[in-house]
Amino acid sequence: MPIANLPAIRACRPAWNKGRRIGQKRPLLPKHVWAIRVRLEIAGNHRDLALFNLAIDSKLRGCDLVKLKVADVYATGQVRERASIIQSKTLRPVRFEITDGTRISLSRWMEEPIMVGSEYLWPGRLHERLHISTRQYARLVRKWVCSIGLEPTSYGTHSMLRTKVAEIYRKTGNLRAVQLLLGHTKMDSTVRYLGVDLEDALAISESIEI
Repeated sequence: MPIANLPAIRACRPAWNKGRRIGQKRPLLPKHVWAIRVRLEIAGNHRDLALFNLAIDSKLRGCDLVKLKVADVYATGQVRERASIIQSKTLRPVRFEITDGTRISLSRWMEEPIMVGSEYLWPGRLHERLHISTRQYARLVRKWVCSIGLEPTSYGTHSMLRTKVAEIYRKTGNLRAVQLLLGHTKMDSTVRYLGVDLEDALAISESIEI
């Protein structure tokens, strides 16, 4: 008995990555960082300014950043100069510095009424949420980069993580320092994370004279 050929069935839904830029997100340049800071300062947005500054300093993944507690960065009535947390992905401790400007913005945020009695550094607006979600954080990052005219598909929460270490590597070429700051166990992970290639290695070599 002959079998009739059935028409091909094609999915109506567009591909999940249609119109998106896939791959590593770009780090922000110093001029971008200052442009965003200035806009948040002018807007008087104390929470976003503190969150932005700490995201740059801490070099934490979004899932760790949003779950930071006040006790992680605040002690004896002032913001710490350095802090340490256990990363949720690797379960390894990582330390980070909190620069003067970030400490000032955090102190200002601590004075807001919403922070009275709050356990978490970025409390959720809804009662059932103890802190902001990673999706909320991602939307904030998108809003920040759009505010200075950057293409949002090229940047994301990992841009915040990579911004300072990319600048450290650019100025020093010290991969070991970047590895320690990111809490990576293997140097290969750091190399892939920074996108280091032969051109970078040659540029460093050319800057050294013997």
